[in-house]
Amino acid sequence: MRILHTMLRVGDLERSLAFYTEILGMRLLRRNDYPEGKFTLAFVGYQDEKDGAVIELTYNWGIENYEIGTAYGHIALEVEDAYAACDEIRKRGGNVVREAGPMKGGTTVIAFVQDPDGYKVELIQRKAA
Repeated sequence: MRILHTMLRVGDLERSLAFYTEILGMRLLRRNDYPEGKFTLAFVGYQDEKDGAVIELTYNWGIENYEIGTAYGHIALEVEDAYAACDEIRKRGGNVVREAGPMKGGTTVIAFVQDPDGYKVELIQRKAA
C-alpha cells in the first residue's frame, strides 16, 4: 500500500491552482471536469503520481467556501531552507502565518503558510545529513 493523494475542497479552483503551482512551485498533473456531478478535480504535486503522493483539489461547482473544521491540521512539505522558502513565498504573494524558526521545545526549523481557502501548509527544513 501507499498514499496516493490528499483531497482538499476549494472555493475557487483557479486561485488555488495559482497558489499551489505559482507560489509553492508544484505542477498541475491533471485536471478533469465532471459535468454530470458538477465538479472538477485537479491534481498537483512535485512529482508524477506514480512516484509519490500528490494533492487533489476538488472544486464543487457553485460552492465558494468551506469550513475547515477543528480536526484538520496541515499538509507538510520538506524544504532545504525554511527561512529562504518563506522569503520566496512572500515574494510570490503567499501568506506566511508563522515565520521560520525552531519548533516549540525542539530544534527542527518549521514555518507555516496558508492557502487561499485557509488550509495550512507546514514547511519543515531538511536536517543536515
